[in-house]
Amino acid sequence: MSLIKSEAEIKQLREGGKILSSVLKKVAKQAKAGVTTNELNDLAERLILMAGGEPSFKGYGESNNPYPATLCTSVNDEIVHGIPSDYILQKGDIVSLDVGMKYPRENGLYTDMSVTVPIGKIDRSTKNLIKVTKQSLDIWLKNIKAGKNLNDIAKLVQNYIEINGFSVVRDLVGHGVGHDVHEEPQIPNYDSPHFDLELKEGMVLALEPMVCLGDYRIREKRDGWTYATLDGSLSAHFEHTIAVTKGGCVVITK
Repeated sequence: MSLIKSEAEIKQLREGGKILSSVLKKVAKQAKAGVTTNELNDLAERLILMAGGEPSFKGYGESNNPYPATLCTSVNDEIVHGIPSDYILQKGDIVSLDVGMKYPRENGLYTDMSVTVPIGKIDRSTKNLIKVTKQSLDIWLKNIKAGKNLNDIAKLVQNYIEINGFSVVRDLVGHGVGHDVHEEPQIPNYDSPHFDLELKEGMVLALEPMVCLGDYRIREKRDGWTYATLDGSLSAHFEHTIAVTKGGCVVITK
């Protein structure tokens, strides 16, 4: 698969990204105390299908354990890939809502995005965790452009996170997207010379900082999908799909 998307493909991705953004905003608005994560998943799936798209996470993965839902709902210490369930959201929780879509359903292209939302009132440190994670994504968006080095931006992101007293996940990264759910390149949110790469116009990337209140080490849950913090501390996650341009980037999931 080509890392570079054509103008026509980026136009198509922007159409899908606009729809996906609308879907996630509606789902996030319904993320309230008393609502189950299954209910949020059902809403996301219904909205995607109504719009002419196809959920890209549902059925993704190995045949012996495909991801079973449209939406990833990662609550509190869960970082990513949390599976929706009968869990009832409680006041004081935070939940990452991560969703992907192929659009249109036939011969479509893939977009991916996430937000972390509070459920009712949360304490100051949790508010700051969400704020810093969102601003970490903003650092990516402000610094991305053709000709820049991927790792140089990742250093800025890591530095911002750690100056604010949080830690950045090492074992999970952003990725290319468009022709498939996950493509090259991998995109760490920390200094990693191994991922040294010059950005080129037409690259389509899913940028997704994952930030922890405590230690950055992670564990995989028994479901084979959900990743959570090893120390049980809270985690937040934001993501946009973008296209690299000569002068910056275009946010596709806007």
